[in-house]
Amino acid sequence: MILLHGGGQTRHSWARTMHRLVERGYFVINYDARGHGDSDWSPEGDYSIQALASDLRAVRETVPGPAAFVGASMGGMTSFYAIGSTSPPAGQALVMVDIVLRVATAGVQKIRDFMTGHRDGFATLEEAVEAVVRYNPDRPRPRDPSGLRKNLRLRADGRLYWHWDPRMLEVSPSSEPPSRVDALIEISKRVSVPTLVVRGEHSDIVDDEGIAEMRRLVPQTEVHEVPGAGHMVAGDRNDAFSAGVASFLDRHFPAA
Repeated sequence: MILLHGGGQTRHSWARTMHRLVERGYFVINYDARGHGDSDWSPEGDYSIQALASDLRAVRETVPGPAAFVGASMGGMTSFYAIGSTSPPAGQALVMVDIVLRVATAGVQKIRDFMTGHRDGFATLEEAVEAVVRYNPDRPRPRDPSGLRKNLRLRADGRLYWHWDPRMLEVSPSSEPPSRVDALIEISKRVSVPTLVVRGEHSDIVDDEGIAEMRRLVPQTEVHEVPGAGHMVAGDRNDAFSAGVASFLDRHFPAA
């Protein structure tokens, strides 16, 4: 199993899911995407879907035997493109977490506003917690904010900054770029592996039209909706998320 986090996140967002998969008997690779966490930032500022998929294929080539991809948001698009642009497909099963080929514009804008709203960083960890709570008010305030600290880095000015390359936002304008949507739709006819879309009940990224298009272009797509979850499905309701993914994997990619 290869796990791919969403934009602005790190591999730590998969902590509980990774351990659940290991307990079920899977060998799991969980890495920081370029420009995120402990991975290097692209010297050229290249965070295109093609570059991200190339990174995934490089990781995949180190793994003998079959592999399945689980990708959240940006990671889901990366996984989809990597499978559709390789022959034979790089992955033998695909789980896309709250992402489809054409996402809702309003939801994308909300994420961009959050990611661009704190370019000057935070004076304290509590300030960062408040920013996250304002972005996702339906999610309980974390009792222990130390997990959020893994997504922040202390710079020389004494302030905390999100640890991702801000040039990543220059890849797309205020809504999902036609070039990325077109690229995903173009290769969709070559994605024939078992595919699951996990959708948060309160998602503002995946709407009914996006699900319908996904099912039309990728007919084998299954959909699992997680009650009470928003875009951050695995973090909002990890038990319900994991149960849906486990059911899909048991049928299409069981552990050895």
